[in-house]
Order: sequence, then structure tokens, then C-alpha cells
Amino acid sequence: MKFNAMSRRDFVQLCGLSAAGIALSGSLAACGSSSSGTASSAKSGSSYTLVKSGKLTMISNFYFPPFVSMNEKTGDFEGFDVDVYKAVCKKLKLKPRILPSVQFDTIVPTIKQGGKADVSIGAITITDDRKKEIDFSNPYLDSNQSIVVKKGSAATTQDQLNAKGMQIAVQSGTTGESWAQENLPKATIVPLDDIIQAMTGVQTGLYNACVADLPVTSYEIKQAYSDLEIPEGGEIPTGEQYGIVVSKKNPGLTKAINKALKELKSDGTMDSLEKKWFGTTI
Repeated sequence: MKFNAMSRRDFVQLCGLSAAGIALSGSLAACGSSSSGTASSAKSGSSYTLVKSGKLTMISNFYFPPFVSMNEKTGDFEGFDVDVYKAVCKKLKLKPRILPSVQFDTIVPTIKQGGKADVSIGAITITDDRKKEIDFSNPYLDSNQSIVVKKGSAATTQDQLNAKGMQIAVQSGTTGESWAQENLPKATIVPLDDIIQAMTGVQTGLYNACVADLPVTSYEIKQAYSDLEIPEGGEIPTGEQYGIVVSKKNPGLTKAINKALKELKSDGTMDSLEKKWFGTTI
């Protein structure tokens, strides 16, 4: 997944979000210490700075289930990546501090600039271009892209969708958008705020297809979009890997996170979280 502008406000209820929950998340994120600080990890042998002393401050775009989303009943952030983040916090003996949802295109600049958040996690693909701006942790999950169409659609293959007049929805700034632009040059690529808006547009017939991360589209089809499908040949083997975003100015934190991720893999935590959110290990 990449970063760019996206609008989800008209689709909040469709992805199980409430205005009250959003307001609650903002107020919760605002609580806590206002002082920055340094920390050290005996296990990783590294020192690092933190935006808030004793806390690992995280930003993400919380419209990408099952990785990052918001529980409509409690207003709490949840998802596979939220659980990974909290597990990392526990390993580092830091308290979680999650800020309100942001747009994808603000994540890299925010982490690069520093002062607001320490890390970002949320199905963020490790790419060479991004690594020029920020650091990534070691990869913690593999992923591919996918094409999603409405069941019964006449155009389902890459060749059929790569035609004048075809409208392909993507999440703006994502690797799905990059793939669509490169492989469907004859079609019109429509960048949107989030995957929920893209899939809803395919569902209503506004778009012919959408391209997005396979784990997310598979999950959403099972949860809320039974009239959509990933057609035969619709799984795109892009071989992506997700990583946690950290500032280049904070290499000690990257080192500590890598140590934590290694421990979470070896002690079985990562496998347990994958089974919890995906039904199996990935």
C-alpha cells in the first residue's frame, strides 16, 4: 500500500465507522504526556528518541481492514497491524499512543519531519522510493495485489480491462495504483481516498474494477462485498513486503523494532495474530 490523497467520509458507515468513534479516537489520542524523551532497549542495545516519553506514538490511515480500522461500537483502533504495533510496544516496554487517522500521502512526510509520531504501520509496502525518505523495519508480512470486479462482469481479465472507457478505481498513492498505471495504460485510472470507496464504486457500477492489496480485498469480499469477486487470474503476484515506517534520524528505534519483530516471530505471536485476522498464516 502507498500514500496519496483519499476520501472516505461518504463511506464511513459502510466500513463500520461512526462519527462518535472518530471523535472518541481523537480525544483518546490527545491524552498523555506532552514531553518528548529518549529511551533505550537493553535487548537491542540501542537508544532512540520518542515524541512522548515512555510512549511509542503511531500514525496510520485507519480505513484499511483487516490491517487498520476502527471498531464502530467502541471507537477503538483495531486490526492485524494494530495488534502487531501493540505487541512491539510491549516488547519495548512502551505504552501505545495512536493518533487520529491521517491521509496516506501525509505519512512519509510526517515521519520524515519528526516531532509528531515515532512510527507508522498499516500494510505499508517497502519500496526503494520510500526508503529514500524514511527507514523501514525488517519486513513482517508478504502481500500481493488483486483485481476486483462485480460478479457477472463481462470484463474481468487484464487485457479486457486495459481498454479505452474502462474505469479502474485505486487507492491513491498505493502500489495498486502504480501497478494499474503501468499495466492498464489504456484504461482510466481513478485515484480515490481508500479501498472502501473503491470497492463500493465497483459494487454500484461506477467503476469497472479496482486494484488493491490482496489480503484487504479478500477480507472485504468475505465481510461486506459478497457481490464482488477476485476473478480467475485476478491475483497479481507483485511480491510485496510490509514494514514499519521509522525516521532516518532514529536508527536506534528501527534497530529496537527489528529486535522486537524477530522475538514476536520466534515466540509464535506473529503466527497467532495472522491466524486471528486472516484465518491462517500468510
